[in-house]
Amino acid sequence: MVINIRAVGMELTPAIRQYVEEKFESLEKFAPKALQVDVSVGKESDHHNKGDVYSCIANMEMPGDLLRVERNAKNLYKAIDKVKDHLRETLAQKKEKENDHHV
Repeated sequence: MVINIRAVGMELTPAIRQYVEEKFESLEKFAPKALQVDVSVGKESDHHNKGDVYSCIANMEMPGDLLRVERNAKNLYKAIDKVKDHLRETLAQKKEKENDHHV
């Protein structure tokens, strides 16, 4: 699985890159057929009243399917975790449905 990472409105540091790669590589066991994941991390616009708001968007390309998850949080790492967790749940549900159809 290929993981493409892009930063929006901020610098993509090696620490952020490594964190994203580790989190999304762990999804490979749930989606062995996944071709690639495009991950966009960054700071939302400065239109918020208080503090920074970070976002993480992931597009997972699979044969015949595209999964998209977008989450915001006050901490970049929490936004990444939320996206990874949601993708994991979605992939587990898809796998369970496939197994139900084969029985």
